[in-house]
Amino acid sequence: LIQAFEAQTTKRGCCSIGSIKANLGHAGPASGLVGVIKTAMALKDKNLPPQINYSEPNPKIDFSKSPFYVNTNLQKWRRNKYPLRAGVSSFGMGGTNSHVILEETPTVDGYKSKGLREILSWHLIVLSAKTETALETLTQNLHGFLKRNSDVNLDDLTYTLQVGRADFKYRRAIVVKDYDDAVAVLSMSNTKRWHSRAQETKSRPTIFMFPGQGSQHAYMGLDLYENKKVYKNSIEECCDILKPLLGEDLKSVLFPSDGKIENATSEITRTSIAQPALFVVEYALAQLWISWDIKPSAMIGHSIGEYVAACVSGVFSLKEALELVVLRGKLMESVAAGKMIAIDLAEDNLKEYLGEGLSVAAVNGPNACVASGSIPLIQKLEEKLTADAIQFHHLHTSHAFHSQMMDPILEEFREKLRSINFDDPCIPFISNYTGTWITNEEARDVDYWVNHLRHTVRFADGLMELLVKYT
Repeated sequence: LIQAFEAQTTKRGCCSIGSIKANLGHAGPASGLVGVIKTAMALKDKNLPPQINYSEPNPKIDFSKSPFYVNTNLQKWRRNKYPLRAGVSSFGMGGTNSHVILEETPTVDGYKSKGLREILSWHLIVLSAKTETALETLTQNLHGFLKRNSDVNLDDLTYTLQVGRADFKYRRAIVVKDYDDAVAVLSMSNTKRWHSRAQETKSRPTIFMFPGQGSQHAYMGLDLYENKKVYKNSIEECCDILKPLLGEDLKSVLFPSDGKIENATSEITRTSIAQPALFVVEYALAQLWISWDIKPSAMIGHSIGEYVAACVSGVFSLKEALELVVLRGKLMESVAAGKMIAIDLAEDNLKEYLGEGLSVAAVNGPNACVASGSIPLIQKLEEKLTADAIQFHHLHTSHAFHSQMMDPILEEFREKLRSINFDDPCIPFISNYTGTWITNEEARDVDYWVNHLRHTVRFADGLMELLVKYT
C-alpha cells in the first residue's frame, strides 16, 4: 500500500487525512507516506488525534451544515454500523493527486494464523538489514517491542518478518519457544542462540532430498502428526491405502502405544515395513512443505527415496507408488540374508577389494561407498579391510540390497511394473541409476525401475549434478 501510494505522489506534495466525521490533520509538505503512517496508527489505537494549533474555522466553511468538524481533542474513535475507515489524500504541486482508503483490521474470535506460520510449536524469527550495525539495532528494537507488548501473537509476528520484509545482506535467525523465550533470547546478553551471517540476496532453488532405508525409527514424525493437519491427513491417506496391502495399520508401527514400543522397534527394521514407513513419512513431509508454498525446483532420493520423488513428480499415483513400495519391500525381504557395509574408499579403489559375488551398492561420496553381498563374502571383505587399516562400519540392514542377491526377484517385480500407468515427471529429479537427470523415457520405462532396484545407487554423481546446476 505504501509503495503504491508513494508511486502516485510527489516529494513536494502535501497530505490531508480525514474520515466521514473527523479531520485527522495535515501531514505537511512531505510525502503522503506520512499520512498513511499517521492514519494506520490512528486505526490501530482507535484514537482520533487532535488538530494542533487550531483556533477557529475559515468563515467561508460552513461546518454546521456539513458532516465534518475539526477535532481539537484526543478522543476515542468508535465504530457504529461499519468498520473504521479513513481517507488519505496527497496533492502534488504538478497536478499528480492520489487518494487511498484505509480500513481497520477485522477482529475475529478464535483467530488462528495459518500457512507458513504453522511451523511446529516453535517460532522462527528472521531479521535482515543493510549493515551490521542496523541489524543490531533491529534486534534491540524487536526486543523492546516484545517487552512492551506481552499480548503479541508470535505466529503473526514471525510470519510478517518472514514474508513481509525485504531481504538484505546482514541476516539473523532465532528460534524461540514462546513469548517469554523470545524476550529472553533477544536480550543482548543471550546471543548463543542467534545465528547470524552476511549473505548477498540471491534467488536460490529448493531441492527436496529423500533418504533411503536405514534412517527409519519408531515415532518418526510424531510431533508433525499430532500438530500439522496436512501432514496427518497425508499419513492417514497412505495408511488407509496400505492396510489391505500390509495386513495391518502402519500407524501402530510408526506411533506405537507404550506397551508395544519394543515390538514396533523390531518391526520397523524389517524391509517389508521399513520401506513403506519411510515412503509414507517422506511423502507426508513433502506435502506439508508444499502446503506452505515451499515447492521443489528439483528432487533427489536415495534408493527407496527416489520413489517418493517420482510420486511427488507425478510419474505414478500415490496408490501405485505404495503398491510398488510394498511389493519391493516384500520381495527384497524374501531373498537370502545378506550384509552391507559402508567403507571409506573411492569406488575404483573399492572394486579392487571386491571379488565374485560382491557389489558396489552405493556411491555416496568421493570416498564413501557401500559394499553389498552374502554374509560370508562380506566377512572376508572385512578381514581384508581390517588388515589394510581401512575404516568401515555395518549398516542396519538384513539383506544385501543393490547386489546380485536381488536377481531372483527381478522378474516378479517387472511384472508388477507392467501394470503401472507411468507418466512424464512434472518436477525434474535425479536418477540413482544413471546419476544424472531422469528422462521422460526412463521414468516411464519398466526396465529402468528394475535396474534401479538391482544396480548401484549413484548418489554422489546426482549430488554433483545438482551442485553444477544450482550453484
